[in-house]
Amino acid sequence: MLDIQFIRNNKDLVEEKARQKGYPVNLDELINLDNELKRNIPILEDILNQRNKLSAQFSSSKPSQDDIEKGKELKNKASELEKKINDLKQKYNKTLKLVPNMPLDIVPVGTSEDENVVVKKVGEPQKFKFNAKNHWELNDDNSLFDKTRAAKIAGSRFVYLKGGLVRLQFAMINWVMEKLSDEDFIDSIVKDNNLNISSRPFVPILPPGLVNTSSYMATTRLDAEDDTYKLADDELWMNASAEHSLCNMYQSEIVSEQDLPIRYLGYATSYRREAGSYGKDTEGIIRLHQFDKLEMEVFSTPETGIEEHKLLVAIEEYFVSQLNLPYQLLEKCTADIGKPNAKGMDIEVWFPGQNKYRETHSADYMTDFQARSLKTRFRKTDNSIGFVHNNDATVFAFSRILAAIMENYQTEDGHIRIPAVLKKYLGGMEEI
Repeated sequence: MLDIQFIRNNKDLVEEKARQKGYPVNLDELINLDNELKRNIPILEDILNQRNKLSAQFSSSKPSQDDIEKGKELKNKASELEKKINDLKQKYNKTLKLVPNMPLDIVPVGTSEDENVVVKKVGEPQKFKFNAKNHWELNDDNSLFDKTRAAKIAGSRFVYLKGGLVRLQFAMINWVMEKLSDEDFIDSIVKDNNLNISSRPFVPILPPGLVNTSSYMATTRLDAEDDTYKLADDELWMNASAEHSLCNMYQSEIVSEQDLPIRYLGYATSYRREAGSYGKDTEGIIRLHQFDKLEMEVFSTPETGIEEHKLLVAIEEYFVSQLNLPYQLLEKCTADIGKPNAKGMDIEVWFPGQNKYRETHSADYMTDFQARSLKTRFRKTDNSIGFVHNNDATVFAFSRILAAIMENYQTEDGHIRIPAVLKKYLGGMEEI
């Protein structure tokens, strides 16, 4: 969430930035609720002080009837005012959460994803000497995944991954773990991109697969209607991505500035309802209710937050480039970066069987928007307290990247070649 004092001091700017993101907000209502709280809280404190003084008198001498009546009156006033303040707080918090994060000035203004800006294109789409197939047609030749049988036991948009495709996924996991756990590798990415940040490596982590309601709400990532599955008998939600149970890891904690940046590489099976995607990508494995994902999460100081964002994008580009997959890098516009994000970038990989670029990676910079809601702070070297900045980014959403490899590495006889960088993790296998 945004700081209320910042909103007060920059009301017109916040309203304009919110409009740019497609979130019209009523800041007058929010400020009025804040004013009401500021007026009523001191009154309640004064009443409670009076009650405490009266109680102290009762303990030292027998109370008069007037004192008893006054005590009852103060108790009733306190009870009524506490209820009023609690109602005000609920309305205030609900209204404050409607205000999106401020997009950075460098984010292009746009009204839809169509106005995202292609920053660069890397690699030339391969020209096949035969008609390229899409990955579900290739699956007919190889039986690498089975959606028909999965539908019998779980419904549509679930899949059995099989054989060589499973081995390919685990080869990629080992490759990524090896690289991101290596400080020398991180140092090379930092230097190659002229970044002024630490070379501290990523710590691999397996996060919880379930998140309670309050923790999920505080991440500003919970979308109950469109995206997230909830357990029927518990206040628990199924993780929609590893960062959803990583960004809240230090909820209500104060970490030391010396420990920053904290960099995690999270692996999780992710679950998404995809309620708004009816009729989209019904073939293949691009859009599933369940998929595995490697995700980066970083906690940093405000001064290094944007540099950490650049690091994560550079890492994404490295892995896609090493797979020799043609791609384009997009700067997302204000309408597409999402409510909690101040900046966002996507990578779209070329899918020759579909003859188009498709999103495979995202990188989101939240500034302190998540941290304020989660109360994740750090103690500075001068002993003052500040909010951390959060970044998260995709390493691989496996269903999508496996589909991209299938289409880009297909042979005329319908086999799938192994990318050179992965062969050592597959015992020298050449094809699946």
